[in-house]
Amino acid sequence: MRRWLEVLSGFYFGFLVRPWFRNVSRSLRKEPKWFLRDWSGVRGNGAKAETFVACHLLKAVEGWTDLGLGAFQLCYLRDKAGREVDFVVVRDGAPWFLVEVKNQETTIAPSLSYFQEQIGAPFAFQVVLEADYVEADCFARPGTPKVVPAKPFLSQLF
Repeated sequence: MRRWLEVLSGFYFGFLVRPWFRNVSRSLRKEPKWFLRDWSGVRGNGAKAETFVACHLLKAVEGWTDLGLGAFQLCYLRDKAGREVDFVVVRDGAPWFLVEVKNQETTIAPSLSYFQEQIGAPFAFQVVLEADYVEADCFARPGTPKVVPAKPFLSQLF
């Protein structure tokens, strides 16, 4: 009984982010990523940063869908060559924006540019947690990937 309670509590406190493919059967073969809903319990700066942003993106995706603004999904991208982008927000079946999470790194990750070109997402962001706040509209202009501080980016999701 105790084991079942541990399993059930794990599902309650976490969520899965599945890979995104235009071909659904291919995405089912890839392994989903598991995130805790309480990012403060995550060890390691990189994992904590990614989980923190994942929680905010999930809240936004669920909110936008509940408000009837479209059918939104939170996914990630990975290919056979090992390139990965932490998150892709899909709106009505089409990729809307990509997010790569970093603690301090301000040089655009090559995989972010690669996947934006491959899937045609209008926005791509490298979200840097330890960057100072900048007054800017992250979604003002679509185009090439942008490095954005986490504070303005996350505040503009809702």
